[in-house]
Amino acid sequence: MQYHNKPYDQLQVGDTAELTRICTEDDFFVFASNSGNHNPLHLSTEDGDGDQLNEAIAPAMFVGALISAVLGNVLPGAGTLYKSQSFEFSMHALAGDELTARVKVLEKRGNREVVMETIVVRLSDGALIVSGMAVVVAPEKEMSFSEIEVPGLVLQRHRHFDALLDRSRPLPPIPTAVVAPEEPNALGGALLAARETIIKPILIGDPDKIAAAAREIELPLGDTEIIPVRNHLDAANRAVDLVADGQAQALMKGHLHTDELLRAALRRERGLRMGRRFTHVFVMDVPGQPHPLLVTDAAINIEPDLETKIDITQNAIDLAISIGIGAPKVGVLSAVETVTPAIRSSIDAALLSKMADRGQIRGGLVDGPLAMDNAVSIAAARTKGIVSEVAGRADVLVVPNLDAGNMLAKQLTYIAHAEAAGVVLGARVPIVLNSRADDDKARLASCAVAALHAARMSDRI
Repeated sequence: MQYHNKPYDQLQVGDTAELTRICTEDDFFVFASNSGNHNPLHLSTEDGDGDQLNEAIAPAMFVGALISAVLGNVLPGAGTLYKSQSFEFSMHALAGDELTARVKVLEKRGNREVVMETIVVRLSDGALIVSGMAVVVAPEKEMSFSEIEVPGLVLQRHRHFDALLDRSRPLPPIPTAVVAPEEPNALGGALLAARETIIKPILIGDPDKIAAAAREIELPLGDTEIIPVRNHLDAANRAVDLVADGQAQALMKGHLHTDELLRAALRRERGLRMGRRFTHVFVMDVPGQPHPLLVTDAAINIEPDLETKIDITQNAIDLAISIGIGAPKVGVLSAVETVTPAIRSSIDAALLSKMADRGQIRGGLVDGPLAMDNAVSIAAARTKGIVSEVAGRADVLVVPNLDAGNMLAKQLTYIAHAEAAGVVLGARVPIVLNSRADDDKARLASCAVAALHAARMSDRI
């Protein structure tokens, strides 16, 4: 966009200009960070007035800044400086409101001073939000400039996980066998999820180590059930027994090796097999992304063949539906977006896509091969001429192998500041697979994902 200012000599009484903008929740968090005004009334995650509602009311000076944008960009435009500004608020704007800021020249004074009428109205109904008067020093020289490209801001806020937690809290706490929670992070995640009423933990492991971990994190065990088992493999087998006996509806990994837990889950007698391969899914909350992003398989299947990828894809679709994605869009990744015989992942992707078209994979839209850029960026897909309901909009990313999935998930975590919830699917119950590096939000989200999926599985069964 090209902007042209109006220097003092060209301004006429009655000149007007306006700009329109939609207010978002993220705008108010950015404003709080920049201004230091942390009034909870303005933040969508807080109840700022005790009425049990999170209002997300637009900060007054945020609304006022919309007026300054018109003055600085359009009329008088580049080179304008404030002398004074008055505000009278008739009502308050909320997140989601589309606001129009308007200015009008009322008077020209000496020394390039100009008196401006300033108002902000809500576009949907014309309601007056704020009115006032501004006195500015208009620019002396005529200038033109293209819209200046300022650095973009990505808010490090994990609203998708917040939404998952909100969805899981009304459910009855899911009885969860927690295997060897003998280390502070492992135990803390289970106790925090219990406090949020997401799970009802059954702790299986060394009671002395569990008690020591509880003291270290200063979280009371209370009446939490503890089943004393000092050997990790025995603890994993006992947890699977609880599922087989109907006493637990989920498993949660504590301070033991993943293969010990999965070995118990995969045992022939009273194990958790149910016809599909066990596959792992990361549910990732990437700041700036409009929806959660599922990455699979990044932890269990090292070099999956086509048959395994069918289960990987179907399990991920089922989980996506469980967390509220109605018709999941699945992008099957490769290094290229065309079928290339020398690249096996491109052939597998095309076959998975065709199998979904014919109903062999159900519940979602599957397309591939897609390179990473055109799986998640509509602009990249358009540039390459890819016409697809999935391209640029993928909810699920099916990776070629564990190397690629693990790298992708960790890049999103450590470079894009994502949070990752890890769950193993394909078993009779979901298995929460946390990493030692996971923080409290990730551990809570993993439990929420497991609870939502277990609830849907039980309804389906």
